[in-house]
Amino acid sequence: MIESSEPTRFMSDLVETLALPVRELHLVFFGGAHNTSYVIIAAALLGVAAGLVGCFALLRKQSLMSDALSHATMPGLVSAFLIADAIGGSAKSIVVLLLGAAVSGVLGVLGVHWIVRNSRLREDAAIGIVLSVFFGAGIVLLNYATKHASTPAAGLNHFIYGQTAAMTRPDAITMLAITLVAVVACVALMKELTLVCFNDAFASVSGWPVRRIDLSLMGLIVLVTVAGLQAVGIILIVALIVIPAAAARFWTNRLPTMLAVSAGIGGLSGYCGASLSAVSPKSPAGSVIVLTAGALFVFSMLFAPARGLLPELVRRLRVKLRFAVDHALEHLALTADQSIRARPLPIGRAMRRFLHTKNLISLSDGSVQLTPNGLARGRRVARNHRLWTQYLVQYADIAPSHVDWSVDQVEHILSPELVAELEAAIAEPPTNPPPTQSGVSS
Repeated sequence: MIESSEPTRFMSDLVETLALPVRELHLVFFGGAHNTSYVIIAAALLGVAAGLVGCFALLRKQSLMSDALSHATMPGLVSAFLIADAIGGSAKSIVVLLLGAAVSGVLGVLGVHWIVRNSRLREDAAIGIVLSVFFGAGIVLLNYATKHASTPAAGLNHFIYGQTAAMTRPDAITMLAITLVAVVACVALMKELTLVCFNDAFASVSGWPVRRIDLSLMGLIVLVTVAGLQAVGIILIVALIVIPAAAARFWTNRLPTMLAVSAGIGGLSGYCGASLSAVSPKSPAGSVIVLTAGALFVFSMLFAPARGLLPELVRRLRVKLRFAVDHALEHLALTADQSIRARPLPIGRAMRRFLHTKNLISLSDGSVQLTPNGLARGRRVARNHRLWTQYLVQYADIAPSHVDWSVDQVEHILSPELVAELEAAIAEPPTNPPPTQSGVSS
């Protein structure tokens, strides 16, 4: 009896385990408690704000600054807790804690700028110094608060890694308000931030307040960092700022599209992380948010049509195939023209089959003959080869024996307009006067 009941018990436990996420799937679609819905919406909006701000930080090369800023919030957060506890206030109020974190973060950024201006250290070294010193001070203050504060300090350490599920409705509303302010500020300052990110020298000589615009960008990074402390944590908030923007860069070369894609990736990461944390309470939301963003980054890096690795590989293979087809047709066209001596270029079976499917050659009785389209294309490539060779020999003063390889790379991409210019230039003799004996033209 015992042996027969064990498989039954195992199957029932397995069904129960698999049915649990299905029963709680309504949480993903805002079907749970109001607090859960607030948390999911706030996390998604945090991702949108981080994606927008992260684009400007990435283009302005300030991504590492957000890392220093996030670690620099730790001592301010604990100091705000200690001060509120000393004066008898609400020591664990999210507004008080985030205000202290913001002040400390700003001091950390100012410390980085002060070190760079008043020493020979580079910015990366200054960021490393501020990051480690401020975070170490925060850990020391947290240990002090745990032992000596009258208010229990339990929960403050959750700001290091984040704890989305522990947020209450007022906390979620506060974070939601901060992220909305960041989004509105990004939209309002888009023109100024774009100008400074792409050409700060032009902005400076044109009279734009570059320093104030940079401070505005730092303020936006502070807002997003402070808003994400409880959702993602001090350590992982920098990932939410950097990863969506870096992933969006693979999709486009235009800033408005990059901002939209980055905001979408950040919002989707925040939504998925908070939803999975609500469905499975044992899954840390901050880590799931960052892992989702990392998965979207890997997908973008591999498959994005604009700059992804696989589409780029396909484009390169297409170019190589085009060059190989042009060389094969050029060889066949030169062979067909008895007045021109063809260079030896063996054409394999696979190339013959490919040219036949493209209706560039015809196969009959084992012989290869060019179709009208193939003959025209081969003669065009051969003509471009001769024109570019003649131009390099005549105007660039390159020996004929040294131009063949470079001509083989260029002959495929000459436009009709450039071909016409080459024909006109070669038809006329060079206009440069001959050098005198001293090497200086008269």
